[in-house]
Amino acid sequence: MVISPSFKFHLLIKVASVKGIIHVKAPDYLADALKLSLMDFESEIKISSMVKLFELGKVSSGVAAKVLGMSRLDFLDLLSKYNVSVLNEVDSVSLQ
Repeated sequence: MVISPSFKFHLLIKVASVKGIIHVKAPDYLADALKLSLMDFESEIKISSMVKLFELGKVSSGVAAKVLGMSRLDFLDLLSKYNVSVLNEVDSVSLQ
């Protein structure tokens, strides 16, 4: 993968209770295209990453909530903004 010169900033995502920092390279125009400040863009990347990992069954709602620094209930409420069902977790738990 070739990184073009238009990639002008590095997004640092500090993940709570996980050792380390994730570095995400993103083009400088992406935050603008989403009409977000760089700080809001960083937050959106963190949240959408945890939502997707939850949706894929890679992390529990509790782990995702902890990473995002919110309660599990707040995370489950947040899922509706991303059109992700809270039943993903309920279904996997009830099948075990």
